[in-house]
Amino acid sequence: MNRLLRHTALPLSTLLLLAGCLDVPHPFSNPGKGASKLAANAPPSRLDIPTPTDSLLPDASAQIWAKDVASELLQQTIPAIAQPTRPGDWWLKMRAELRGDQVVPIYTIMTPKNQIRATQEGQAVPAAQWSAGDAPFFTLVAQDAAPRISSVLTGIQADDMEKDPHSLKHRAARVYFTGVTGAPGDGNISLARAFTASFRDSEDTIQNSKENADFTVSSTVKITPGPVGTLGHPQQHIEIVWRVVDKDGKEAGAATQLHDIDAHSLDNYWGDVAVAAAQEAAAAVKQIIGRYSGRDNAPLAEAGTKQPQPTQAANSTSSAAPPAQPNQPAPSALP
Repeated sequence: MNRLLRHTALPLSTLLLLAGCLDVPHPFSNPGKGASKLAANAPPSRLDIPTPTDSLLPDASAQIWAKDVASELLQQTIPAIAQPTRPGDWWLKMRAELRGDQVVPIYTIMTPKNQIRATQEGQAVPAAQWSAGDAPFFTLVAQDAAPRISSVLTGIQADDMEKDPHSLKHRAARVYFTGVTGAPGDGNISLARAFTASFRDSEDTIQNSKENADFTVSSTVKITPGPVGTLGHPQQHIEIVWRVVDKDGKEAGAATQLHDIDAHSLDNYWGDVAVAAAQEAAAAVKQIIGRYSGRDNAPLAEAGTKQPQPTQAANSTSSAAPPAQPNQPAPSALP
């Protein structure tokens, strides 16, 4: 985790806010590719990848291609397995098409009923290089394919949400806030009140009970001894973590605020410090919910059509559906 510690006194409006793996504007920080696995909800289905039979490759090379694509999709938090299709599973049909002296890999998302859901092309490569490809070559092909497939699956998820009148694309998220613990002085009460007040301005709603809540938010504060400071002003290190979980208790994301403060300056009243910290936290929680739920994603253009190429941002931080588990889950596009 990157930390920007500012050795200044209050207010906390200068806090660096780290929102999980979110790719968000200042003052948030994107912690990089490794954290992109933080948005992943274990889906009920796998994405099978059978060995392609129309690949312009010998069977051994076709198997390597399938296994490498599955491996790279796992890195994108998609539960892919290189295996024959199984009843009830979505699957990825792969083939290669010769166009002049170039070979174009083609990836088609298939439903459990063997219907085409979407098609995406990979980057064209020289035909001679394709036919002579070794394991490192197909690893590169798979690395090119994974974010493209991931982008399509995100579109499928968004399309399904668009058609569902009860999805978060059509209503506010119901959020149960458990409060703040661990803060000195009146911090627990002041932060909780300020967060609730700030959250009223968002498209999501705070409710007083966990029943029927889409997400639960909790916050913890930890203060530890900090640098000695200068001119006889010792400091303390403050860490405020806002954790978001879904209705099943699975991690949706977390925003962490880090700062160095004058020692014991928050032992009594937090005042404007609580307001500034809570406003930033409310914005971060809203973005975590938006990223996790997929409600801000653009729906698939048209079933069975070739999809637009993913942007560079999508390549580096894509959190596609249907993702597997590490820490920042997102709902699955696979029913």
